[in-house]
Amino acid sequence: MPRLPPWSDARAEEAYRALLAEMAAEFPGFRLLGKASAPSQLLIHGLLVLVTLGGQRHYLTRYVTTLGRRVYVPPDWARRPPLERICTLRHERVHLRQFARLGLVPMAVLYLLLPLPVGLAYFRMRLEREAYEESVRATFELLGPERVLDPTYRRYLVAVFCGGAYGWMWPFPAAIERWFDGLCAELVAGAGSPPG
Repeated sequence: MPRLPPWSDARAEEAYRALLAEMAAEFPGFRLLGKASAPSQLLIHGLLVLVTLGGQRHYLTRYVTTLGRRVYVPPDWARRPPLERICTLRHERVHLRQFARLGLVPMAVLYLLLPLPVGLAYFRMRLEREAYEESVRATFELLGPERVLDPTYRRYLVAVFCGGAYGWMWPFPAAIERWFDGLCAELVAGAGSPPG
């Protein structure tokens, strides 16, 4: 597998700014907002801590959240490396497209309630799986195959889907492992193909 050419800080920051411009063009009204100063996000944080019994207590400080055409970012967003910000925004762009396709209320009902809000949240799992697929692709392309193929990354994604961060949305870790392994095989096969 070929190694990625190194990114300069300036080139990475330029790519991040270009992605923001693409998202603004695709989603009129798109806004990137600070999460900790948004009253709605403070309320959601408090509710999540209660509902997950503390399983999701880092909502304000670690996670990026998309609602409609607004993407709420944690306080350290600007200090995160630009390539990591790009990977995250590629994930969030999938959610922006989901909101555009489904509408705010149907998306909220599917994401939060069906069939169950905790433990067996099939639609949340499907919506997040679509977005995390883009996260994995972006990480593979920008940060390198080694990052994605590291067993730690696989364990992290299984924990995302089966742990408290998303309200234990899916109780079948083997299904997430199969999805991830299939995606990795596809990415590796594509990386080994000659261009064009």
